[in-house]
Amino acid sequence: LRGSRVLLAGLGGLGAEVAKNLILAGVKGLTLLDHEQVSVESCRAQFLVPVTAQGQNRAHASLERAQNLNPMVEVHADSDRVEDKPDDFFLQFDAVCLTGCSRDLMVRVDQLCSQRNIKVFCGDVYGYYGYMFCNLGQEHNYVEEKPKLVKPTGNSNDGPEAKKAKVDPNETTMVKKTASFCTLKEALEVDWTSEKAKASLKRTPVDYFLLHVLLKFRTDKGRDPDPQSFAEDHQLLRQIRDDVLEALAVSSDVLNDDFTSYCFSEMSPVCAVVGGVLGQEVVKV
Repeated sequence: LRGSRVLLAGLGGLGAEVAKNLILAGVKGLTLLDHEQVSVESCRAQFLVPVTAQGQNRAHASLERAQNLNPMVEVHADSDRVEDKPDDFFLQFDAVCLTGCSRDLMVRVDQLCSQRNIKVFCGDVYGYYGYMFCNLGQEHNYVEEKPKLVKPTGNSNDGPEAKKAKVDPNETTMVKKTASFCTLKEALEVDWTSEKAKASLKRTPVDYFLLHVLLKFRTDKGRDPDPQSFAEDHQLLRQIRDDVLEALAVSSDVLNDDFTSYCFSEMSPVCAVVGGVLGQEVVKV
């Protein structure tokens, strides 16, 4: 952790939460990448920018407060567009965390970094809804702490219960494990016409399909649903819902019409929860 350099793209409300958690945890270096300017909307959920910084670049406006959280961490600000960065730029980091980015960019960076064993994390918050994705590679080794089993000490006359191994709550043992992660492209391009996918459809959270809709909205409009244009975006979201689910060969009943009522704007409490989970996952690696 203390030798890791992390790239964080997107300094909205979620990005600020992730930045805070990584800086307080004590990574070696954190680069804040964002080309957007501070707006009234971003000030509501983004606590790293002063209210007097409206019109300034979000990354540079966040730098002072971010650095003050932990002087031992090297915090840098970059005001370039993440889409304009060459491939080599991402390869200098140990982990890349993308927030507020387009689907195409996330897929591109994920495919690039997975080839070099660079950990990739993605996340966003839309109103009451939030998600995170991580790709730690096809062979990610980790250690899991488990309660220690104590072998029975009774003799053969003590009955079957005495012969069972019991859990000792005061002792734990470390178990080495390996997990395999898919790419973001694979996660988003599931063939829902296959028998295997159909069988898992009922176990798939509706949030997965909502994510498809919101990423398509961002691709088409170049922004997220805006409370200032709720009437227009409300109708557009439903239309995109129908188009997306039809393309995925999934019934439109999967996502009810009322989904549009809870996916507008970044909400601070949701940013705190998702940012806490996302930051924790980065730190654990």
